Amino acid sequence: MLPRIAIIDENTLEAVGLKTMLDTIVPMVEVSVFSSFEVFQAEILPPPGESKGAFFVHFFVSPRILMANSQFFIEQQRQTIVLTSKEMSSPSLGHYITLDTSQSEHDLVKAMLALHKRGHANPDGNGFHHPGLEERNIVGAGIPISKREAEVLALVARGFINKEIADSLCISLATVISHRKNICEKLHLHSVSALTIYAVTHGLVRVEEI
Repeated sequence: MLPRIAIIDENTLEAVGLKTMLDTIVPMVEVSVFSSFEVFQAEILPPPGESKGAFFVHFFVSPRILMANSQFFIEQQRQTIVLTSKEMSSPSLGHYITLDTSQSEHDLVKAMLALHKRGHANPDGNGFHHPGLEERNIVGAGIPISKREAEVLALVARGFINKEIADSLCISLATVISHRKNICEKLHLHSVSALTIYAVTHGLVRVEEI
């Protein structure tokens, strides 16, 4: 059985967007979305006679749900990541790890990747980590794209626009566009955020560079 991550959030759009990013960052994990703590609780505490509920390695949770069910999350503090906004100060959440979901998509991707990296660097719970989740850090390992396409992908992840990529690699703009089209088709990824996550998790670029 795959390890699981629970997103417990009343904001459906926020939860679905977060799930999409997590599915790309940690494809070896099953990510489940719950609209309320009651729905989540029904899965981990099934009726008598039914099989035991699933085991979750991390919880991404809204502040309201955290506060309303504080006893549960206090006991799971190391595995809990609170979905905050710029208006909510981190000190009010004590020692919980927080993730600002109100920031731009690029910054949110960067924050999630940094959290994932920090978790691997600090396997004491201070970050997004689980012993069963291996970080893919071998440069270019197993990727189905050419060396030139990998160079283009790395520059895309760093925020370069097509003309800047062309100038950097001394190739034509049309060639850059062709490479990007091929990359998207080969990887089945069609957004800059997804491509950025792929580049970082496959060692083509460091989190600090994006």
